[in-house]
Parts: sequence; C-alpha cells; structure tokens
Amino acid sequence: MELEQALHAARALVLADLSAGQVAQADIVSLVEDAIAHRRWWVEQWPEGVEYVAGLVAQDVQDALLERYGRWPLCPVCVGDNLHALDVEPELGPDPHWVCGKTAVAVARVGKLGQAGTAG
Repeated sequence: MELEQALHAARALVLADLSAGQVAQADIVSLVEDAIAHRRWWVEQWPEGVEYVAGLVAQDVQDALLERYGRWPLCPVCVGDNLHALDVEPELGPDPHWVCGKTAVAVARVGKLGQAGTAG
C-alpha cells in the first residue's frame, strides 16, 4: 500500500471509531490530522512501517484524547467502577484491534467499533 493510501485509510478508520462514540467534534478531528501529519513523517523515514499506520494513528489519537479529555474508547467488557480504555493490539503490527487489556478480549478491529456496539 502506498503512503497516501495508508494515511487516508488510517484517517477513515479512526474517524469511524470516533464517530461511533459520538466524539468526532472538530477539535478532536484536528487531533487525527495532527497524528496523520506525524505518521506521514514517520513512514517517510521507515517505509516498511506503512502497514502499521492505522494502529499507530489510533494510539496517537487515544493518547492525545487522554491528555485533553479522558479515556477513549471505554472498555465494554469490564463493568463497574474500574473504567478503562481499550488498547490497540498489536502495538506495532498489521490488522490492529481494540482489545481489553484486563481480559484480553478483542472487541473490534480499529475502524469497526460501531459494529461491535462499542463506542464509549
């Protein structure tokens, strides 16, 4: 996959997950654009990493959201007072998924949170 295709795909996947959680406001979408710009540079330095862009952009946006707004996406597997965010796995690999880090349950592929009934 070429760089621009990978970046457009990553943007679309992360925006789909944000939309599923109804958190795709303009200021949050700008976080996605910042992550895309950063990862464009990263892939230009390491072209073999192009297949990892979607997971990395999802992690970048998740980290930026944590700093500004709080945890996202919330885990639908664990209930109670111990709210936590899902993790992207593999951290550096193709076909990234949102996974509950406590139970190791794969909730959805990155870009498919809405289909899993999960948005948090």
